[in-house]
Amino acid sequence: MAVLAAALALGVAGCVPPDEPTASPPTSDGGNAVEQLSQLTVATAGSMKGYSRDRFPHWRNTGKNCDIRDTILQRDGEDVKLSGCNVVGGRWESVYDGRSFSDPSDVDIDHMVPLANAWRSGADEWDNTKRGDFANDTTRPQLFAVSASSNRAKGDQDPSQWKPANRSYWCKYAQDWVAVKHYWRLTVTSAEKAALTDMLEGC
Repeated sequence: MAVLAAALALGVAGCVPPDEPTASPPTSDGGNAVEQLSQLTVATAGSMKGYSRDRFPHWRNTGKNCDIRDTILQRDGEDVKLSGCNVVGGRWESVYDGRSFSDPSDVDIDHMVPLANAWRSGADEWDNTKRGDFANDTTRPQLFAVSASSNRAKGDQDPSQWKPANRSYWCKYAQDWVAVKHYWRLTVTSAEKAALTDMLEGC
């Protein structure tokens, strides 16, 4: 976690036009996670009918040949090397499984609450602009640089179906998941809420 904390302090000024706001480190209020969870609407998962990743436009451009992926790679990395505003090297530690990488092509940018999960929990009723805001949200703890293998193992599963291999990250994972769903007013299933409750008890 110390590596991640240090990485978050790097900022992303080199990857966005100077007149655009830079991405801040993602935050979640751990002290309020239990309260926020209690405020979420419990509902059965909705249908996947009509779903497409294209309904969540990403990654948004942040500079010449750069996008949100570069922003997150720069924010979450150490000793990041740039070509213009493209991230071409550095060091990343995946909080999901503790694996370390030096090649940015080995790193995925994970959506804490996956796009398909969001679709099933209320985002199907949004327009594409709002879904794009969700998919590119750098203010909430929604986007993280993680190992490709952990991101793909997670897929679109919620915490009742998948948890990070790194058990020491479960508390933060649950807090961040709740923070994102609370802000975006997404629903949770009963199994998802039970899993989150258990994870938060370990905080």
